[in-house]
Amino acid sequence: MVRLGMTIPLAGIPLADHRDCLREMIDLGYTDFWSSEAGGTDAFTPLALAAAWAPEARLGAAIVPAFTRGPATLAMSVASLAEAAPGRFTMGLGASSNVIVERWNGIPFEAPYQRVKDTLLFLRRALAGEKVEERYSSFDIQGFRLQTLPLAVPPPILIAALREGMLRLAGRHGDGAILNWLSAEDVRRVAPIVHAGGPGKQIVARLFVIPSADRSLARAIGRRAAAAYLTVPVYAAYHEWLGRGDLLAGLSRHWKAGDRKAAVEAIPDSVVDELVIHGSPAECREHIERYREAGVTTPVLAIMHADDLRTAVRQLAPPT
Repeated sequence: MVRLGMTIPLAGIPLADHRDCLREMIDLGYTDFWSSEAGGTDAFTPLALAAAWAPEARLGAAIVPAFTRGPATLAMSVASLAEAAPGRFTMGLGASSNVIVERWNGIPFEAPYQRVKDTLLFLRRALAGEKVEERYSSFDIQGFRLQTLPLAVPPPILIAALREGMLRLAGRHGDGAILNWLSAEDVRRVAPIVHAGGPGKQIVARLFVIPSADRSLARAIGRRAAAAYLTVPVYAAYHEWLGRGDLLAGLSRHWKAGDRKAAVEAIPDSVVDELVIHGSPAECREHIERYREAGVTTPVLAIMHADDLRTAVRQLAPPT
């Protein structure tokens, strides 16, 4: 099956009003609905509604931070959604960032790789019905067992991965990777690291889209969004590793000096064009296909701006 996902909830539309939106997207050919968790909705509530309103769709979380829920609470949330959408839910787990974990949630952002690995290994055991009694590197579990089992189908667990360590973890211990803020050509570099961990790995990519023929407007919006992400330390290091260190040096220098306007303006058009899909709907669909050709198994669209959101969703749908 050729998959195409949409990030939910759609901006500006209350969750309670999403039923008709989801049904229309199914009719249009979207196969997946993926949530995220940063400063808006939590990851699970939109998917719980979609489980009931769109029983044909695959559902995914991209992503839930490993730090912001206790391991047992996270296992209960994952198991509950897997039970509500048997065989249709994919869990996305990641470190998130120091901004979300530390500044917004007051939790030390320490040893992120180890926390993600420990949480992944714990979830595997908990979702299999084991009673877990183990001292992990980043937390201890003393006698926890899920009471909602057995699950008909344990959900796949994908790892949000930027650089090599997490990409290898996604391939060796996860069922694949969730990618974010990268170009189609970057996928060709990172996907093989995941696939080296074994066959059948999924590569999900969250793609930011601005379906507008006004290229100046799209670049201005994309540039501001890119600045907000690429100045976060984990993303700055990521793009240094991808080879954009020189291109983003001006962004980093001005941002650290406190000149936000100059920082945003310092991002080259070429970087925005690589990382943010924009143009006419036809141009956007062609750009999305480049990600698929590079190795993405499920492109998940996140519409950053549109004159009319519902119209944009229709225009970006798979061709009939």
